[in-house]
Amino acid sequence: MADIAVLGHGVVGSGVLEVLLTHTQSITRRAKEEIRVKHILDLREFPELPYAGSFTKDFKVILEDPEVTIVVECMGGLEPAYTFVRKCLENGKSVVTSNKELVAAKGAELLALAQKNNLNFLFEASVGGGIPIIRPISQCLAANEVGEIAGILNGTTNFILTKMIREHMGFEEALKLAQELGYAERDPSADVEGADACRKICILASLAFGTHVYPEEVHTEGITKITLEDVAYADAWGGVIKLIGQVSMLENGHIAIMVAPMLISRESQLANVDDVFNGIVVRGDATGDVMFYGKGAGKLPTASAVVADVIDCVKHMKARKYLFWEEARPDYIEPFESIKGDFFLRIQGDCSSDETFAKAAEALPGAARIVRREEAKGEAGVTVENISEAGIRERLLRLEESGVRVLDRIRISDF
Repeated sequence: MADIAVLGHGVVGSGVLEVLLTHTQSITRRAKEEIRVKHILDLREFPELPYAGSFTKDFKVILEDPEVTIVVECMGGLEPAYTFVRKCLENGKSVVTSNKELVAAKGAELLALAQKNNLNFLFEASVGGGIPIIRPISQCLAANEVGEIAGILNGTTNFILTKMIREHMGFEEALKLAQELGYAERDPSADVEGADACRKICILASLAFGTHVYPEEVHTEGITKITLEDVAYADAWGGVIKLIGQVSMLENGHIAIMVAPMLISRESQLANVDDVFNGIVVRGDATGDVMFYGKGAGKLPTASAVVADVIDCVKHMKARKYLFWEEARPDYIEPFESIKGDFFLRIQGDCSSDETFAKAAEALPGAARIVRREEAKGEAGVTVENISEAGIRERLLRLEESGVRVLDRIRISDF
């Protein structure tokens, strides 16, 4: 018998209980041991539930129970989750978490503490919800040198962009619909401003390349400035706009990492990842591109990944499952201003569209034009290749000096 405790009985925590109770026999068979939830930490009471007697409001009850060997953290946020998880690891209890904010901010420290105490700290559900991604990168693709990872890592923003692309909804209208359907929170800023996707790409980068990446070090843009005009130009170009978290290892040993809306070619595997689904591409030297696809959030998909980690913990109780990365180091992340890439620009001048483009071609050598239907007077779509962030900023200043306004600037992905 393996006794566990669950911290938090919200969406994910209640889902973990549901999966454990409805799949008891198959879980016992896979874990080769019965798993019993002995304690559930929550400030609320749930007298109607069959396991109502397992609730406690006192974390010390769990911490000081020697029979509890695994703690499942489903509280979310940094505090008190971080304090509780650290104390569990210090007191001989392995931890499973779905908390992306915790792993992104404290992953290196907690992994080191788990290693020191010969315990497990597992977090499959922190990225991609029910999509297996942590385990494949750490085990199945271990023979590869991973060079790049790119993905649609947030279902809320992907749903909004899908509505803008397919049904020509404006951003605000699509966001309101997402909130009505329960895909977006009342305060959607963590999703639409890119913070959620940033935490997830930080975790993937830390795991793939072995050094912790902090979210505050990553250039992050959201989708709040994307317009239907941008969507139309992307279509004319031959693609769609997606919010992408992307990281790549450079020849100098630095990593280039960012979260930003990007134009994706229709030929890309990521172009057809729609609605609330997530898609992650891992580029390995031996395998090439490997695609992971599925629902990136939700009660039962996320709970499924959490329970899989619990089973892993039970099976590796006496033999620690190796998962580790080093603490962050200076000069590891390539300065954003020096990262080169291709760009799409939507510009407008107080002249004809042809004249607007002519001014852009003069300021941006090698610029190519995109023409969309119902193009506004003086408006032009332009693409520019292989230029750094600093370089394009400098040239756009020259363009604006000539009387041409830059309405939007979006990177073009090579995935």
